[in-house]
Amino acid sequence: MRWLGWVLAVGMVGTGVGQRQVLPVDPAGAPHRLRLILKDGSYQMVMSYKVVGKRVVYVSAERGGETEEIPVELVDLPATEKWVKSHEAAKEGAPVVAQEPVLDPELAKEEADRAALTPEVASVPPDGSLRLAIEDSVLALDTFHGGPELVPLVQQQSDLNKKTGHGFLKGVVNPRSAAHQVVQLKGEKADVQMHVDKPEIYLRIGGDVDLPTGAGAITVDTHGADNRPAKGPDPAESEYVIVRVDVRQDARIVTSFNAGQLGIKKQQDVIETVKTPLAGGHWMKLVPKESLLIGEYALVEVVEEDQINLGVWDFGVHPTAAENRDVVRPEKKRAVRLERRGRD
Repeated sequence: MRWLGWVLAVGMVGTGVGQRQVLPVDPAGAPHRLRLILKDGSYQMVMSYKVVGKRVVYVSAERGGETEEIPVELVDLPATEKWVKSHEAAKEGAPVVAQEPVLDPELAKEEADRAALTPEVASVPPDGSLRLAIEDSVLALDTFHGGPELVPLVQQQSDLNKKTGHGFLKGVVNPRSAAHQVVQLKGEKADVQMHVDKPEIYLRIGGDVDLPTGAGAITVDTHGADNRPAKGPDPAESEYVIVRVDVRQDARIVTSFNAGQLGIKKQQDVIETVKTPLAGGHWMKLVPKESLLIGEYALVEVVEEDQINLGVWDFGVHPTAAENRDVVRPEKKRAVRLERRGRD
């Protein structure tokens, strides 16, 4: 126990001996303990405190009301006062507004950039979050047994190998010609089967992204920039339609359409989409303008009125189909942890 380091002479009473001063406890605050917060992050539970010169004198709530002192430079007075005010407001019935921690602007921007790479597309109570996967380029939002899932869509380039990115294979279509086959897909059914009739589709756009971390930089390959010709079209500038394919024996046929009539005239088996860029410029959301009937479909990129991408993304719509493989499921939301890095 440390006794008060100063003594006041209050007069000679009885024996004429000076008496030790004890700080009075505010009766209104007596039932409430206060936190005297120190600069090292710890705190002392006190009944009251007072700044006297270069020291803070307080009545300890942990040692039976003993009066003690501590150098003022060790006490975080602003934090202590903030704590006292917030708890006094709560005591008086006023709402206490939780204050978010203030982040360094550079760290806050870095975290915003990270979040933009994997934005949330669905929230699952109480604390689940479904986010776009950084490893994929095209994902469709599905619902299976009441729960949201993201399903990767694989790009099919006619008889070429399957592409996991966003490749471009130029196809010229004469808008004045009669409808004809432009792409033939193997099999009568796509590997991916959606269980909803209006799936949201997310496409990765933009170039590679470097994000620094505590252990070094990571590079996110957005595929589109690498797989396209140097002067290829920008996927963010293209239009996208969903075409109902013609199912034949061991094949699915994507038929041509008049790209110049998109937005003007409705065409059979062609469902237009609404595209919305997501914050950060890394993703584009596509939503069909109308519900899709049960059947087989292909997402087609329209570059110009007479030019399409022959690399299409195929899927089907069958509510009773089995669950898709390699889906992305919701995960528990995690607290953000930012690492401060030393300057080079």
